[in-house]
Amino acid sequence: MPKKLFKSVADLCTLVEEYFKSIEGEYSMEEKPQKKSEDSPALQKVTIREPEPATMAGLALHLGFNSRDEFDKMEKAGKYSATLQRARLRVEVGYEKKLHQQSASGALFALKNMGWNDKPDDKQVRSSTTIAIKLIDSGPAPASSEREVAL
Repeated sequence: MPKKLFKSVADLCTLVEEYFKSIEGEYSMEEKPQKKSEDSPALQKVTIREPEPATMAGLALHLGFNSRDEFDKMEKAGKYSATLQRARLRVEVGYEKKLHQQSASGALFALKNMGWNDKPDDKQVRSSTTIAIKLIDSGPAPASSEREVAL
């Protein structure tokens, strides 16, 4: 079990939010001098710490787990299950967004390890329904050439 960093669902929610806040990066706004001396200085965003991608290992470590296995066990059952499932989903969102970029192989690998599958599910294929179509003649037969058409 993890070292007791959280004693309630509310404590766990706070820790999850802290993790996602901590990976956003840090910025400050500083005045940038303009080229012309009469122009007023403009504010410029300066990076103090670069943002980081959300990871399952990073989340588990931040929450106090000793391994991903501990995280997975607690996520499957118990009063913290729903909160941990939602935290995992937030990590998956980051990987899923990367699928829309040119080089998505790393994100695809991570999502497959999270249970995603790129092959059709056999259960879905087997549950298809067959529809019978019966053609019924209604009205005159279609003309086989323009000569048969009467105006």
